[in-house]
Amino acid sequence: MKFLRFLVLSIFITIIVMNCYAQNIVSLSGKVINNSGQPIELAHIRNTNLNTGIVSDKNGNYSISINSDQSTTIQISCVGYITRELIIDSETIKKGKLDIILQVLVTDIDEVSVIGESSPEANLVRIEAKNIGLLPDLSGGVESLIKTMPGVSSHSELSSQYSVRGGNFDENLVYVNDIEIYRPFLIRSGQQEGLSFLNSDMVSSIQFSAGGFESRFGDRMSSVLDIRYNKPTKFSGDLSMSLLGGSIHAEDVSNNGKFTYNLGFRYKTSQYLLNTLETKGDYNPEFYDFQTYFTYKINNHFDIDFLGNYSLNSYRFVPQNRETQFGTISNTLSLKIYYDGNEVDKFETYLGAFTANYHPSEQLSMRLILSAFNTSEEETYDIQGQYYLNELDRTIGSDTYGDSIMNIGIGTFLNHARNFLDAQVYSASLSGGYYLSNNKIRWGAKYNAEIIDDNVSQWKMLDSAGYSLPHTGSGIELYETAKAQNLLSSNRITAFIQNTYNTTLKNESELFLNIGLRAHYWDYNNDFFITPRLSLSYKPVWKRDMIFRLSSGMYYQSAFIKEMKNTSGLINPDIESQKSIHFVLGNDYIFNAWNRPFKFTTEIYYKYFTDLIPYKIDNVQITYMGENKAKGYAIGLDMKINGEFVKGIESWASLSIMQTKEDIDGDSYIDSNDETIYPGYYSRPTDQLVNFSLFFQDYLPRNPSYRMLLSLHYGSRLPFSSPDPDRYDQIFRMKPYRRVDIGFSKVIKSEEKTFRTGNPLNKLKSLWLSFEVFNLLDIDNTISYMWVKTVENQSGLAAQYAVPNYLTSRRFNLKLTAKF
Repeated sequence: MKFLRFLVLSIFITIIVMNCYAQNIVSLSGKVINNSGQPIELAHIRNTNLNTGIVSDKNGNYSISINSDQSTTIQISCVGYITRELIIDSETIKKGKLDIILQVLVTDIDEVSVIGESSPEANLVRIEAKNIGLLPDLSGGVESLIKTMPGVSSHSELSSQYSVRGGNFDENLVYVNDIEIYRPFLIRSGQQEGLSFLNSDMVSSIQFSAGGFESRFGDRMSSVLDIRYNKPTKFSGDLSMSLLGGSIHAEDVSNNGKFTYNLGFRYKTSQYLLNTLETKGDYNPEFYDFQTYFTYKINNHFDIDFLGNYSLNSYRFVPQNRETQFGTISNTLSLKIYYDGNEVDKFETYLGAFTANYHPSEQLSMRLILSAFNTSEEETYDIQGQYYLNELDRTIGSDTYGDSIMNIGIGTFLNHARNFLDAQVYSASLSGGYYLSNNKIRWGAKYNAEIIDDNVSQWKMLDSAGYSLPHTGSGIELYETAKAQNLLSSNRITAFIQNTYNTTLKNESELFLNIGLRAHYWDYNNDFFITPRLSLSYKPVWKRDMIFRLSSGMYYQSAFIKEMKNTSGLINPDIESQKSIHFVLGNDYIFNAWNRPFKFTTEIYYKYFTDLIPYKIDNVQITYMGENKAKGYAIGLDMKINGEFVKGIESWASLSIMQTKEDIDGDSYIDSNDETIYPGYYSRPTDQLVNFSLFFQDYLPRNPSYRMLLSLHYGSRLPFSSPDPDRYDQIFRMKPYRRVDIGFSKVIKSEEKTFRTGNPLNKLKSLWLSFEVFNLLDIDNTISYMWVKTVENQSGLAAQYAVPNYLTSRRFNLKLTAKF
């Protein structure tokens, strides 16, 4: 009873003190701009007296609380600008308005800025990306930045694909201007992948969520990447050339300001990199991509735009031989393979999307999108390999050290495939938004017509020491086979409604509440579900600048062609949606150190899965069981710190700790004692305990035109399993993924620097020359395993060996980038 009285009295006194304090608090608002009058987004304005702060919005606007009874000092900082301190006098306090101009800190550095500012309205991180092409990364583009975000992991530099918080590549949503982007379906290795859809030269804004996202985003279980292409206000362009390919981009606006265009063409070849792989041969990969984005303003209330894309990925390969050493120090093995045959793959995609935007008032806006996507994919190969598996002498001082001392196995395999897939997706969507006081209401509906013609014909024949595997003694059987013809024609209807409510409480703290519903219907198997989602953000008025976030919701993923197929290529007509529930709790802490802005982000999450479709991963190919047979979970902690470790430019580090497991219903096996074993929960293929990423920038203090960029990735041991299609619990662990890429750049020409009259370089805004070192430490990272089987006796009992397939080794690259 005494404690209760004490608690009530304490609350009463606290309320009185806060009310008295609030009477002396007023708001100071304005805009943060640069020398050219352009607004500066994400500038940090801090009240040094109260030790509170806020961040400017995309228009540079801010509003901060100050004490009206005394002189107040505010500090304004932003990456790439000189930090300012201003004393707010009584006259300014009476006006309640102050516009702030920040001066550029380092004019010779056209920086890559990844602020990572979280939107208080939703569980999204806003990423401002400038000149992403300067990053020393093989996959390049926007994905190279996404891979450094907390909760995101990737174990192949040849692929732009990534997994998020225990999910796989197929569980990530990607949008460009509200249009859902599809990837080729038959890609099985990073060598084939080529260019991703996203053209970083055309991008204006990036938002990313690793989980707990809004209802307006689609039905996937892991993440959403929301991209906006730039709508130009003046002419600009850039040209880039390197040993890995090149790109050209141009954008402009008409004289009357009504018509704009944004065009980009890219070419890539990875032949230079693939020649470092242990399988030697004639690699001939060629990847092309052309994109257009047109906009036309009919009047002040109505405008239209068009997004178009054509992509052609061609991969030809004639293997010759391979030699790989593996095993342990005491038991080292060597695999030699001599090849015949070749592989020819082709992936051709088209996308066209027409958008009409109608906004009759500042409160109401509506959008109609009509889009069509087509992909035509061919995967054909006939490759024979004759292999020798030997044990090597590792006796120190031996005359035969490193030589073969015993043959373990000898055999031949023949891989054959004639896989063809044609798919069309036609979409029509209508969405709208209404802004009323403190509410932002959004709604939308979408119709998809999907036509897929999938022809699967592949097999593998394996012969070891004269025995065909599997050895039956009565005939020759194929080791693996998949043959099917799948024709699907179906329709999907999705809809959502959500509301974002924001308010300022009496103590000047801010509250954001987003709540929504999403519905999905697929007529192929009458799959129907409604999923609620909710997120809450709270920004208290504390001395420490913090934001707290809580989000939860149901995230169901309806099956597409890949999830429907089993290991034999046949589809399951009774497949159901995979289901997950997200719980995410996060905190953003913005602070100053060494008079520079920093931000520390923490999120803990738990995801529970039901109706999972088990799968195995080989390189980037995902092979599903084709049945809803499992339940599982993912739990983890994500942390990121970013800021000006070097004055004027930003660096960041991300650390993720995660565990994800699943349990297949009714799975069991008979052990050597004839006992039935139920495995229970075991690691999923993406179960990676630790993932760490670092991106660091630096420059010469007295000559900032010389610059260094370093990218580091570490991922702990990923699980892999045997190719046995009936066993998912046989878990092994591959070596950790460790990679360091570094780039050195020199600014030859900047906007502030001019040459003698008549020099053609004066027509350029900037000119960069970069020297890059990929895989600086020359570490042999493993992407997958080749399973080699040998016959041990006349009964046909076989042993199998997992031979690592290594990724690329150290390579150097020169790149020239010009902006005009």
